[in-house]
This record gives sequence, structure tokens and C-alpha cells, in this order.
Amino acid sequence: MRAALRALLTLWLLIAGAAFARAETVVFTDVNVVPMDRERVIPRTTVIVTDGQIASIGVMAKLPAGTPVVDGKGAWLVPGLADMHNHVTSRDDLALLLANGVTTMLNMGEATNAFAGRTRIAVNKGEVPGPQIFTALAVDGNPQYGHLVIATPADARAIVGIAKANGYSFIKVYTNLSADAFSALADEAKVQRIGVVGHNVAAVGLAKQLAAGQAMVAHVEEFFTGFFPAPPADDQQAPPADARIADAIALVKAHDAFVISDLFTYRAIAAQFGKPEVVKAYLAAPEARYLSPGDRIDWARSSYQKKAVDLSRRVAFEARFVKAMADAGVPLITGGDAPTIPGLVPGFALHGEIDAMLGAGLTPWQVLSAATRTPGAFIAKTVPGAAKFGVVAPGYRADLLLVAENPLEKPGTLRSPLGVMANGRWFDAAALKAMLDEVAARRVAP
Repeated sequence: MRAALRALLTLWLLIAGAAFARAETVVFTDVNVVPMDRERVIPRTTVIVTDGQIASIGVMAKLPAGTPVVDGKGAWLVPGLADMHNHVTSRDDLALLLANGVTTMLNMGEATNAFAGRTRIAVNKGEVPGPQIFTALAVDGNPQYGHLVIATPADARAIVGIAKANGYSFIKVYTNLSADAFSALADEAKVQRIGVVGHNVAAVGLAKQLAAGQAMVAHVEEFFTGFFPAPPADDQQAPPADARIADAIALVKAHDAFVISDLFTYRAIAAQFGKPEVVKAYLAAPEARYLSPGDRIDWARSSYQKKAVDLSRRVAFEARFVKAMADAGVPLITGGDAPTIPGLVPGFALHGEIDAMLGAGLTPWQVLSAATRTPGAFIAKTVPGAAKFGVVAPGYRADLLLVAENPLEKPGTLRSPLGVMANGRWFDAAALKAMLDEVAARRVAP
């Protein structure tokens, strides 16, 4: 009975907190727009959204009486954030993303059939609140990591069509694929027009993978095993020489590939190797109250804490590597990799990545680009027919984030949205808080 009453109360709060759920036309007035087409601000202007798409900026058309209006009161309107590497599979975790300003996500493997199908379709139609969902089907050469096994080139060619028929936008390749299977998969993906993303394939290597058309490297640390020389036998965790960074940058740029920046993820992993007390601290952190019971159990059982490994030099190298890539114009995109890794809570992990990139010396413009415009460019390049997003401009998807300060000067403001519009549906701060409270109430720690 209490659960039912709580659900009804939350529904009322969502309706009352949000000015409206979905309207044909929505007007934002008195907003400073950070469009992200280039580094600039359009001051104190009006943005009109129609049918989930940005219709105009700076033009105040005559609108029917009763048209919903969001009075920005001089706040800052930016594109919604993108989490392009996560493992979110539940509606509660979608709510966590949305409440943190995330309006686009890419599930990078192991989505349930229900999530990859029914939930993805409902959210992308605007029937269920959440970020726009893209999915990648993870494949490997053996069952070691629990992914779908592709043993032969024939398997590889077949799986591309199966993935496309089931609404997947990408195939994610994993470590143990054979060279023949990868080659067949890459060739068929070009024919079927489905993107290839993922890890270093040990039998192939990143240079050949990118040359074959792999569009994105899913972790910065894949360059450790897939491109940089092997470390000395007596120092297996030694970082590569900084002099080799330029070679890696040249490779990525030669193939117009994208790279997921996951500094926060790698740092979280490094911190917990051989240290159960760190995992306990992750589980005691305030944002851990939003974890599902299953994720709490998985974090507590994580294998990272069972073996001591010192990755500190590699963590420092990754920060220098990401900074160099950003300065060289490599298209970096943000990802949180939550919730499968201890310390990474959906939505909150993306802000951790933003902070880590800033800590590595990237400018706010570089970081905000990685979280907005560059993911939009990545999807535009790899997903035929996808709606444009990542920039505040006419014709782009109306995925927007309203914040109190200029994020190009104070990026920390992104952590506290005044409101979020996802797919043309507006949620103010009260509605976002209600989402978080409801998730926390359902996920009380056992």
C-alpha cells in the first residue's frame, strides 16, 4: 500500500514539477544560449521548440494562447549531455541519466532484449522519459567475458544483419575475436551500414582495425595493448613513452576515428585494485543510494579488489594522452561506463568524467564539446538517418540543458540542472529531484 501511495505521489510531483510533459510548441525566453557550433554565447534570446525539434533562435513568432513558456531568467541553455559508453538497462537508470542532464546514451553491450527493443523504442518515441538510446551488440571470439561468441567469418557476417534487424546501431568488437572474423564483420558492416566500435582485438590491433573501418575506440587504455609497444617483462604496468603519443594521434586522425575518454573509469578501477576498503567507500558514497540491489552485490563481489596492481603511472599517462589528443583535434567523446564497474553510478559517472578531463588540463570548451557536439558528429557519421543533436540550432533535436551559470566558464554548473528537455519534453528541477527521490526509494540498500 505504501509503495502504491509513493508511486502516486511521485507521479503527481512529476506532473506538477514539470511545466508540461510534451507539447507541440515550447518557448524558452530570456536564455543565454551556448550553441556549441563554435565557442560563443548568444545572449538573452528566445528559443522555440516545435514537435521535439529546435525551430528557431532569436525569433519570437506569434504563438497561440496557452503555448508553454519556460522563463530562463538569464540562465544558460546548452545542448543536453551525451553518455556514449554505458551499460544501462533499466528505466530507473534512465531516470538517473536524465536527472543528471544526459539526453543521449549508447549502451555498449549486454543490453537485455527488452531494453534494446521495447524500452529503446518507447523512449526514442518520447513515450517514456529518458535519453535518446543507441545500442551496440557486443561480440567476442570466446565466452570468457560473457559476450556473444562469433567463431567464424560466416558467424560474423550473419550477426551484422541480425543486429541491424533488432535495432542495434553498432557492433562492439571485443578482445578475443579472430582476425578472420573481425575482417568479415568489418566488411559486412560497411555493406549493411552499421558502425563498428569497441576494444582492441588482440589478433588484429588498432591500426588495422581503424584501417578496416572501426569508427570508435571504446577506451583510451585500449591503446596500451592495441598500439603502444609492450611494457618490459619486469615492469608490466609501465606506461608507454610520451614520445609515442604523437604516433597514436596520427593514427586516429588518419582514419577520422573517435575515442571515448574514460579517465574517470580508469582512475576508479586503479584505485580499487587490491583494496576492498575502496569498494566499501564507493558503496557508502551518497550517489550509491541510487544503485540497484543487484549492482550493489556485483560491486561488493568485484574481482578488482582481489589483486593488488599499481596503475598510478598509467593513470597519469592517460591524462597526458587525453590532453594531447584534445589539443591535436582528435574527436573525443564522453562515457561513464556505469553501472557495471564499482564507483560508477549512471549519470553521476559522466560528471566524474567531465571533472577528470578538466583535471587533465582540457579547457571547458574541449570538455563540453566531448559531451555534446562531438557525440552528435559521431552519430551523424555512423548512424544513417539519425536526427541531429549536440548543437543548439534549428533542425536539431530539442535535447537541452538549462543551468545557472555559463558552463564555458564554470563547468561545475552542469551538475545542477535547472531543467532538462529530452526529445522535446521538459522537466524542471522539481521534476528531476522527484525522479531521483523515487529511484532512491525503490533502491533502498538491503
